[in-house]
Amino acid sequence: MGNRPEELARAVRSALEQEHVDVEVVLVGNGVDPVPDPALPPFDDERVKPVQLPRNVGIPAGRNRGVEASCGDVILFLDDDGWYRSPRLGAYLRDRFAADPDLGIISFRVRDPEGGRGERRHVPRLRAGDPERSSEVTTFLGGACAVRRAAWDAAGGLPEDFFYAHEETDLAWQALNAGYRIVYDASAVMFHPAVLPTRHDMFYRYNARNRVWLARRNLPWPLALTYLAVWVAMTVLRERKPSALKPWFTGFAEGWRKPAGPRRPISWRTAWRMARTGRPPII
Repeated sequence: MGNRPEELARAVRSALEQEHVDVEVVLVGNGVDPVPDPALPPFDDERVKPVQLPRNVGIPAGRNRGVEASCGDVILFLDDDGWYRSPRLGAYLRDRFAADPDLGIISFRVRDPEGGRGERRHVPRLRAGDPERSSEVTTFLGGACAVRRAAWDAAGGLPEDFFYAHEETDLAWQALNAGYRIVYDASAVMFHPAVLPTRHDMFYRYNARNRVWLARRNLPWPLALTYLAVWVAMTVLRERKPSALKPWFTGFAEGWRKPAGPRRPISWRTAWRMARTGRPPII
């Protein structure tokens, strides 16, 4: 978004400093010039490719444009306020994907640079109490991940109408349906400040709208209706505040009223795989 130049430079350096692996950095400016000063390092590196979009098209569309401009076999997404501390992460990921053809997506462990324990939402499973435990999962963190390009293509990329929230779960469910596996790997670490998603004004509305779209697009109808009923109940019990519930239910209604995009329901076999992994597609 062009409002964190120092953090952006740190993020780009952390990608370029990866050892023993070929790296390209596609720098997407969502409605802004992505390069503060092309004459200054690290933006003067020939491996940095800027992509300037005419307006803010949202997270999934911005990432889709970045993938279209890239040519690597493994795709990583990194927000401008995140960074990789280890220069060996790239080689580690390359070797993991090479050793396991069915591995489609790796979700990273997000560490707080201030030394805090981190947020539960950064561990993409129900039993999130131990962030140092790796496991099979059914979704991933959009800004802290590595995706095999073949899995990305099979899933069809990110749903651009979502703009923000749940777009990575849409892709994850389609990747699982294509036969790929998703893992949370605690050894793959990305650093990011501890911030709450509720800082965004549109959080509750988009969260609810996109959850409806997610179910309408990807789940057999019995599962879709159960999934949404469970989330209505959980939201009412968790939030309770009118300031949160009003925009949430506004978004929930919008999710039914507006088109969700093409419907590609996962198979019951995939739903059973997700249940065995520990997260059936009803929660």
